[in-house]
Amino acid sequence: MSLTELLARADARGLATSGLACLDRCLPSPEAGEPEPLRPLRATDGADWAAGLDGAQAALEVAVADGDEAAARVRALLAEAPREFAEGPLRAWADACSLLALDIHRAYDAPGGAATPDRCRAEEGAGCGPLVTGELRRQTEILEILAGAAETPGAPAAGTGMRRVVDLTTEGRRVLRAVMSRRARGRRSGDLSPR
Repeated sequence: MSLTELLARADARGLATSGLACLDRCLPSPEAGEPEPLRPLRATDGADWAAGLDGAQAALEVAVADGDEAAARVRALLAEAPREFAEGPLRAWADACSLLALDIHRAYDAPGGAATPDRCRAEEGAGCGPLVTGELRRQTEILEILAGAAETPGAPAAGTGMRRVVDLTTEGRRVLRAVMSRRARGRRSGDLSPR
């Protein structure tokens, strides 16, 4: 099933979790011992959703340095998250989170991966660079995991599935930040090169 089909079929919890995971992958990796700003919202079932959003926004203000453009975009989209934990508003928001994550990955992708996020989703990665293709794979796998967990609520597999969602998100964040770091080092080296 395609990513857009999975988004169209996801329940409220799946939409909230997948949207948060997309945003989480675009944030800096926390320093050792530091809390992850979006972690308290990850496994929400809607209880205290609005209060959790407030807490996550406040945590992001503290945790993310000024000048981080990707993190600023994440903060802006988190601020637009619907206060109502319902499929309709969450579906539109999760869709925007998916596109934002793909767009941020595209900005750091290898040359040649210039397809727009919408086109990458529609064509399931055709014409996209490796970073965007990897992010598409993670988004799809996370929605598949969440759909499976929704079919068997309370089963041990649901907890295992949530751990896999966290693992995929952590992996994706590390990959993106490594590429960002290499790009920043390359720019600094270029600035120091003889003219």
